[in-house]
Amino acid sequence: MASLQSVKDFVLDLKKALGTRALDRLVCNAAVYLPTDPKPRFTDDGYEMSLGVNHLGHFLLLQLLLPNLQRAKEGRVCIVGSVTGNKNTVAGSLVKPIADVGELDGLQAGPGQVMVDGAVKFDGAKAYKDAKALNMMTVLEAHRRLHASTGVTFNSMYPGCIANSDLFREKRGWFRYFFFPTLMKAIGSYVSQKEAGERLAQVIEADVTKKSGVYWSWNGNAQYMGVGNAGGSGGDIFENEFAGMVMDERLGELSWDYSMAAVKDYL
Repeated sequence: MASLQSVKDFVLDLKKALGTRALDRLVCNAAVYLPTDPKPRFTDDGYEMSLGVNHLGHFLLLQLLLPNLQRAKEGRVCIVGSVTGNKNTVAGSLVKPIADVGELDGLQAGPGQVMVDGAVKFDGAKAYKDAKALNMMTVLEAHRRLHASTGVTFNSMYPGCIANSDLFREKRGWFRYFFFPTLMKAIGSYVSQKEAGERLAQVIEADVTKKSGVYWSWNGNAQYMGVGNAGGSGGDIFENEFAGMVMDERLGELSWDYSMAAVKDYL
């Protein structure tokens, strides 16, 4: 995902393997989280690593596979989101830094930029959160632009805090030991990888999740934090709310257009 050419090569190989068959499901879940990096890393194409891997690689993958998804009887796309990119949650609003894509100046400017909002100082934690916000903005904009004409369902989901995932391998050892998963289990926010996988399977397969343009979540053990701040093991699936920045149609259009410009040479 850190190379747009590699994404295109994969799609070419996949289409050869599929032949005339349709593709009925696409799950976009690849991510890097680099909160301790003092300086940014860059993809083969010159984009900051969190933006390139978490967002642009997925964005290109979706564009290239859309014809195959459209041929399916019931095509579905799920781009996995995060409470950290959604400012209407406890984790998204109180745990600094807060996701803020600004006017997307960095995304518009192209390779070499260190932050989506155009800031010149790199912040690895914010770069991750901004990329997850872009993931959810992509889902909503794809729903607006493509659902009616293609019949493909576009949605996002928050699987819960999978505290022992390798996503957190860049965090300091003491933090991983005490905060993940010890504290998460203590406050009821911990979700196992197995349960998170089952939730993802529900989003891409269940009848209740056929609706497009939805951010699916579960109110489990951490439901005392309130609807919209879902977390924890167990609980029932519900339609969560995207934050205002994510739902902003003007920003959604800009995000789509700037991302399309970034990947255009590989379409």
